[in-house]
Parts: sequence; C-alpha cells; structure tokens
Amino acid sequence: MAVTDHNHTGNAPALLRAAGGEGTAGENSSLPVVLSGMEVQSMEDIHIVLVFPSHDRAAAFQEWLWLRMPPILNKEDAFGYQLVIDHENNVVAQEPTLLIQGVQYPIEEIAMRGMEAGALVIPAHLDRPFFSYEAVLGLLPENFPCSAIELSTNVSHSDLLVWKERYPNRTIIRSSDAHRISDLSRSRCTPMLLAEPSFDEVKLALENSMGRKVLFP
Repeated sequence: MAVTDHNHTGNAPALLRAAGGEGTAGENSSLPVVLSGMEVQSMEDIHIVLVFPSHDRAAAFQEWLWLRMPPILNKEDAFGYQLVIDHENNVVAQEPTLLIQGVQYPIEEIAMRGMEAGALVIPAHLDRPFFSYEAVLGLLPENFPCSAIELSTNVSHSDLLVWKERYPNRTIIRSSDAHRISDLSRSRCTPMLLAEPSFDEVKLALENSMGRKVLFP
C-alpha cells in the first residue's frame, strides 16, 4: 500500500510506523507493507503518482516540489481540514497551504525528476476526462518517462483491451485512488507476481523483470 496524498508526504510516517516499519511488514507478517509517495498536480493540472523507496527520498522530493508551490492558503470551509496525524491517530499539525492545486513545474519535468530520484512514476487515471494526461495534452508520448500508466477502477475489461492496444509497450495498472478507508479493496487494485511485498519487487514487476510481473489486464 502506498500513501500518496496530494503534493504532500506528511502523513506517510504515521502509517509506516503503524505498519511496523518502512517498506516491510516487520515482525508481524499480517501487517501491510506501506510505501511513501505523493500524487503531484502539475502546472497543466495533470495528476501523476510517485512512489519512493524510502520516506527520506519522498520528503526530499517534496522539498524540491514546494520550491514552486503557489502560496495559496487552504479554505477550510470549502476544502476541509488538511491534517497531519501520528501513528495513534492524534493530530500533530495542520497544513495551511492548499494542497489541491498545481505546482509550477511542467508534467514532464516532474516525471523526469521522479525517475532520477529512484521513484516509481505513474501518470494517474489516464482514462478520466479531467486531471489526466490524455484529457489535457492528448496521447502519452512513447518517450514520456514513467514506470507504468494507471487507469481508474471505472474501466471495464473490454475497455482495458482497448487501452492495451493504445499503449502496447506500457505496463498498465489499476489503483484504488482511495480517499477514504471504504475505497480500499483488492478488487480496486492490481495483482502482481512478487517474491515478497516490497518496493524493489514492485519495481521489478512494473519492469516485467526477473519473473516478476503485473497480472493485469
């Protein structure tokens, strides 16, 4: 499971600690493996997911990202509270800057910087008519730097085949895009063949390397 809040990594440490450690199930194999990341909104208002091998790298990426974050304050009456919590669900901070806005970097620069930082870079919900690469700029170029492309859970099986024909050389995944606990389910995610649940194994699966692979579509 990856924690990918909008333009922010502040809540990942709480889930990492609650799950027993970073990128591992710790001593309790029944706990989920949690990875740190974010869903970035570019200056073109395109969403792209980045998942990092460590929270330190995710936090460092956020520092770079926020060099061009517009200083627009959150309006709690309109958008709700932007809370940071600890592993016991206590509120430890509140982010005053509006997180659901575009940072002033173009989408390709964000993707390239993410790849350089060792992240999994995934253009988000490519099928949606808003906040997706296709909705804003059209067909994703073959040389666009990314690890996979993501479709929403609204895509039917027959539509998946169309997307596979459109992007025959891309790994396609589907994610929950969960904004609440009830959105988390196996039916909304992507099965993968891994040796163990870890960042490195997911990376191999997205690359279809060393016997690891995405079992989708």
